[in-house]
Amino acid sequence: MWMQIWDQLWERHRGKTMGVIGGVLFGLIYLFFGLWKMLIFALIVYTGYYIGKKLDRNEPVFPAEETWRRLMDKWRMFR
Repeated sequence: MWMQIWDQLWERHRGKTMGVIGGVLFGLIYLFFGLWKMLIFALIVYTGYYIGKKLDRNEPVFPAEETWRRLMDKWRMFR
């Protein structure tokens, strides 16, 4: 019986179901660990995702030459 209810929920309201599950998960994390620890954890996870995405695309993780060029272009007007 519960499997039928779950299957119908998943078929008809997949986004809402995932949203509620995600909300409950983040709510529990907030209750157990606190807001700031959760946000720092999310930032660390996103940083890992970003670095992994760059490595998958064979791009430099930190574009040092491009950053240096931008900084020099901005500071050139002060010389």
